[in-house]
Amino acid sequence: MSAIIYGPLFAITLTLLAYQGAMFLYTKSGRAAVLHPTISGATLIALALVLMQQNYHAYYKDVNWLTFLLGPATVALAVPLYRQLHLLRNMASTLLITVATGAIFASTSALIIAWFFGANRDTLLSLTTKSITTPIAITVTEDLGGITTIAVASVILTGVVGITTITWLFNKLDIQDDRLWGFCLGLSAHAIGTSRAFERSPVAGAFSSLALCLTGTFTAVFVPFAAGWFL
Repeated sequence: MSAIIYGPLFAITLTLLAYQGAMFLYTKSGRAAVLHPTISGATLIALALVLMQQNYHAYYKDVNWLTFLLGPATVALAVPLYRQLHLLRNMASTLLITVATGAIFASTSALIIAWFFGANRDTLLSLTTKSITTPIAITVTEDLGGITTIAVASVILTGVVGITTITWLFNKLDIQDDRLWGFCLGLSAHAIGTSRAFERSPVAGAFSSLALCLTGTFTAVFVPFAAGWFL
């Protein structure tokens, strides 16, 4: 029995069941942002690991191949981008400027806040990738010599904050343009935000996909360069 409970099959089954349970709760709630599968699914897994007294690192190792699939999933976002290419082409220069400004602000603001509270160098390096998707964040953090656990946690937290606040914020600002919704979600909340954007509309999803890819690319180039100078 212990071989089954502490093996890869159990970890994968637990992950899939937690996702299905989280999707059920999310759908029944009318797609409330606070019950997004990323939030509720992670909570269910955490509770299961605590109740069964399982080691998280062992669990993560057993489901590591699921993390690997995030890479191909990110590449597959090229499909909705292609379908909305006619809209994206007309705003290319504006979007590129927005990405550069937003990505720099995302990294810099995290560094300033963490430095103010006394974070060490390794932690600072790990927080620079908080607004890009997990596969890129892990690679960049490892290259910088940061702590991947902190990087992944900051990425997830950033995504969760993004999807739970954008509806309230954009309603307050009276912004209902799907292009702006999508692009802001992809820029600030990466893959989690992109999944939320696709729920709004294909246009929002395409713009979010573009922002996710551009922000990841820009950050992967900018952060190592900046880190060499300032950290």
